[in-house]
Amino acid sequence: MEDGVTIAFDNRDLLSGICGANDGNLRVIESSIGGFITARGNEIHFIGGDEASVRRFRTVMDSLISTVTEGGMPSADYIKALAENNGERQDAFFRESMIHIPHGFKRVYPRSQNQALYIASMRENEISFCAGPAGTGKTYLAIAHALSLLLSKKIRKLVLTRPVVEAGESLGFLPGDLAQKIDPYLKPLYDAMESLIPYDVINRMEETRSIEIAPLAYMRGRSLNDCMIILDEAQNTTKEQMKMFLTRIGTGARAVITGDSTQIDLPRKSESGLLHALDILRNIEGLSFSFLHTCDVARNPLIKKIIQAYDENKS
Repeated sequence: MEDGVTIAFDNRDLLSGICGANDGNLRVIESSIGGFITARGNEIHFIGGDEASVRRFRTVMDSLISTVTEGGMPSADYIKALAENNGERQDAFFRESMIHIPHGFKRVYPRSQNQALYIASMRENEISFCAGPAGTGKTYLAIAHALSLLLSKKIRKLVLTRPVVEAGESLGFLPGDLAQKIDPYLKPLYDAMESLIPYDVINRMEETRSIEIAPLAYMRGRSLNDCMIILDEAQNTTKEQMKMFLTRIGTGARAVITGDSTQIDLPRKSESGLLHALDILRNIEGLSFSFLHTCDVARNPLIKKIIQAYDENKS
């Protein structure tokens, strides 16, 4: 009876991608299917308790090899889902949800089932809302989806917008032109883009206005057609601003609205346009509502613990 297996790799980058930082991916597989896994030289060794464990290990490794070879970066949640579902059914689900950014750029895989459902909702609906705590991938996945559409020429341009309320001062008092004034507020969106495509590509698309920054307060009166609009930090819009934004969406356009209902910076939290929209628009066909939770946090494992601590300490 087969109770162990050794897999040799010619490509060190492939081996490193499968093992993960400090062999973290291998530890996730161990905890999910049992047995012992070691990486030595260019080989991964698995010793399992029975033949079924070895089959599960082989299935998971085959999926991981395909994922890393195609440019994916498997997360702990993705690997755990593969291991606990014998690799096949869950692998197909996550692969169908994969975002492929063309021209040789990254492939982005969901790190949880809720993230996969969020990606599906963006693909299937003209207007998508996503609410969840920090670090759950709301903005990152929206940017990845938008770049996929933009670089495959399915949309004409990408418009990024965000309410400006954090600094407590008017844009007019900040130095520089409009782009320089709004840049600090849109930095999280740029960070997401820069992690997906090279900075010089972003620069070229800005020069050709394929990517446009649009302060929310300056969007009144516009009609946005054949583009994708991302409204980030939507919890800080007022009811009037949210209505104004949603009525800017024109023919052939798609919109993603993201926000965190626990981080409202408005003087009166009840005035949040995001909370109001989630309440009154829920039953309109063509709109989707995705909700991410602490279990979907992908930024850093410590973030889950921080959010949980704050949630437990609410007064």
